[in-house]
Amino acid sequence: MQASECWLDNQRFLVYQISCRSSDEHCRVGVEECPLRAPWSSRMTDTNLAIDVAAQLRRDILRGKLLPGSAIKERDNASELGVSRTPMREAIRILAQDGLVVLRPSRSPIVARPSFKEISDQVTVLLALEKLSAELACANALPEDLAEIRSIHDRIAAQYDYSDPLDLFEIDMEFHMAIVRAAKNRPLEETHRSYLARLWRARYLAASQKRNRDRVVRHHEAIISALEAKDIPALRAAIDNHLGHLGEDIRPVIDEEERVLPSQTKVPEIAS
Repeated sequence: MQASECWLDNQRFLVYQISCRSSDEHCRVGVEECPLRAPWSSRMTDTNLAIDVAAQLRRDILRGKLLPGSAIKERDNASELGVSRTPMREAIRILAQDGLVVLRPSRSPIVARPSFKEISDQVTVLLALEKLSAELACANALPEDLAEIRSIHDRIAAQYDYSDPLDLFEIDMEFHMAIVRAAKNRPLEETHRSYLARLWRARYLAASQKRNRDRVVRHHEAIISALEAKDIPALRAAIDNHLGHLGEDIRPVIDEEERVLPSQTKVPEIAS
């Protein structure tokens, strides 16, 4: 029997495993599990836990559970997710760096509510970054990079009609990030990640408004074909066709929020 440590909120637990052999078979049976609520890992570090909590909060923001302008109560959200306030506080800082949350002195942080002008300006930069990344990928991408991009595209095509829209959106963002990684330019990758994070919610809302499998598959296929052919003019045209109307796709959603949300998302001036 082997025991390993599991830590939860600075409390130590032991996880025991039994190893047994029968003929050529080897099995392990867990007899005690760390009482950590899913989806968190029982052997997760504080840093990894904060990243996972941030991912869950990000999904809550995208799904509308946390509305723009609404307060994020540190204690309540930590309790709901079964974590201490320390990783919750760090997760909120991560989302603030991503532009999804606004920190306020002596008050609860709130979900960011950028104006359409702010979003439009960021989309302009993101489009330029996507084009530059694709051009560099034409020169620097390895065969395995192109294979990864096509593999992600195939997953989207296969799962489009059956996957949860948010899960599918995250795979779609993997497609774009894979192209940027193929450019082999770390500063460009970091800058792209920053703008993509800031536009995460806006892009999800735009994608939700225009769900069309054939359009997405056709656009992605055109981008991949141009990458494989190293055809930069065709590549720029394909990216323009895919993302060029992103700002206008987002506008109706932002306008509707401006009309509906003001009376629903006023945050009381109280401390956390």
